[in-house]
Amino acid sequence: MNKRKIIKEYLEPILIAILIALFIRAFVVQAFKIPSSSMEPTLQVGDHILVSKFIYGIKIPFTQTKPFQFKKPQRGDVIVFIYPKDPSKDFIKRVVGVGEDRVDIEGNKIYINGKQMEDPWGQYDTKNEWRKNLGPVGPFERVVVPKDHLFVLGDNRDNSQDSRFWGFVHVNEVKGKAFIIYFSGPSILNILFPWIWDEIRWGRFGKLIH
Repeated sequence: MNKRKIIKEYLEPILIAILIALFIRAFVVQAFKIPSSSMEPTLQVGDHILVSKFIYGIKIPFTQTKPFQFKKPQRGDVIVFIYPKDPSKDFIKRVVGVGEDRVDIEGNKIYINGKQMEDPWGQYDTKNEWRKNLGPVGPFERVVVPKDHLFVLGDNRDNSQDSRFWGFVHVNEVKGKAFIIYFSGPSILNILFPWIWDEIRWGRFGKLIH
């Protein structure tokens, strides 16, 4: 078998598969692992999730342009975005306010444009150690979200670094919308070792993220 035939029959399919995988990761869907408890109870530490990257538009590299935008982030969406204070990190939070909304937070109540927002996701525990060390957050009042920006919160409201502390997220920095949990446990490799299956949270597999 000559070298040209080897390349055609073996290396070419591998290269095509790699290119397809890279395309899907860059523009269609990407996997992320939840590293902290800031989105509990919705997302737990060790949840592995898939994020739709095309739903908010595909960002052209090295530009701020997003063509093919099917929709914009809406209140209630769980999004993955580039952390404004450190572009090397990705954060996941829930959208609470969109551009030109006025946000007021009083205790465990959130008001958008003067109307109390339905908030079935928020979890509050002012007695936890993280909250004690942080100190008081509120009152958080009369904050207007700039155009093309988002105000985001973690569902675990007393254990989340979010827009209350570091500000807003530009819509162009949003990577995508979280939509499903495909694995949950300390490591996806656990599924290969039956003797540590008790660490896998089987009931969370396939759970849609709302």
